[in-house]
Amino acid sequence: MTQFFELVLNGLSLGSIYALIALGFVIVFKATEVVNFAQGSLLVLGGYITTQAHDHMPFVLALLVGVSATAFTALVIERVFIHNARGGDVNALAILTIGIDILLITELTRRFGSNVLTIGDPWGNKLVHFAGVSLPQSRLAAIMVAFVLLAAFFLAFKFSNWGVAMRAGAEDGEAAALMGIRRGRVTATAWMVAGALAAVAVVFLTAFPSPGLDTGAREIALRAFPAAILGGLDSTAGAVVGGLAIGLAESMTAGYSVTFLGGSLADVIPYLVMLVILLVRPSGIFGTRELSRV
Repeated sequence: MTQFFELVLNGLSLGSIYALIALGFVIVFKATEVVNFAQGSLLVLGGYITTQAHDHMPFVLALLVGVSATAFTALVIERVFIHNARGGDVNALAILTIGIDILLITELTRRFGSNVLTIGDPWGNKLVHFAGVSLPQSRLAAIMVAFVLLAAFFLAFKFSNWGVAMRAGAEDGEAAALMGIRRGRVTATAWMVAGALAAVAVVFLTAFPSPGLDTGAREIALRAFPAAILGGLDSTAGAVVGGLAIGLAESMTAGYSVTFLGGSLADVIPYLVMLVILLVRPSGIFGTRELSRV
C-alpha cells in the first residue's frame, strides 16, 4: 500500500509538470490554431539559460532570467514566423514549428555536448518522509508551484482583459477583431506565456531524482503533447486533467515494472493512452467537436 501512495504522489507531481507544458500547447493553439512543436526545445533552452545564469547569481534570479529569456525567444518565433504568415495554412505553420524545433535543439546539442547540467535547484536530493512514504522535496515543490501557477493562469484567463480577449478570439476571431480586440497582441502574449511555463517546468523535470538536464529533456517534455490531446487541444482545463492523467499512468506503469517488447512500457504509455482516446473521442475529453453543415 505504501508503494501505491508513493506512486500516486509521484504521478501527481509528474502530472503537474506535464500540465504546465500541455497548457503551453493549448494556449498557443487557442490563440493561433497552430500546434507548437517547438515547445520541447524551448523547454531545454530555458533550462540551459537558467544553468548558465546560476553560475553568476542565486537560483531564483537565474530562474527569472531563464523564464524571461525563453518567453522572449517564444515571442521572437511568433513575431518573425507565425505573425508574418498569419492567414496561412495552419498545418504548414505546424510543420514550420518542427523546423524551428530542429534548429533550436541542434544548436543546444552543440552547446551541451555530452554534458549533463545541473540547474542548481535548492531542494537537491532531500527527501520528505511521512506515513511511511518517502518523496523528494522537488516533487512536492512541483505540485505546489504548479498549483499556484495554474490557479494564477485560470484567474487571469477568466477575469483579465487578455483572458477575455483570448476567449473571444477563440470563439470567433472575425467578430473579436471587429469589436476592437487586437489579436496580434493576444497571440504574442500567448506564446510568451507558453515559453515561460516551459522554462518553469524544466526545473522540476530535471530535478532529483532525474540525473540532470540534457537535450533528452526535449523528448520527455513532448510526452505532455499526449496530455494536451487527451484533454482537448482547445481546452485549458483539459490540459490540466490530461497532464495529471498521463503522469499517473506513467508513474503506475513504471512502478509496477510492466515491460513491453523488452523495454519499459512507461516510456510509451502516454502515446498509447493518446491513441485510445483519439479512437474513442477524436477531439479529446474536453475538446470542442467541430460540426459542419452538409
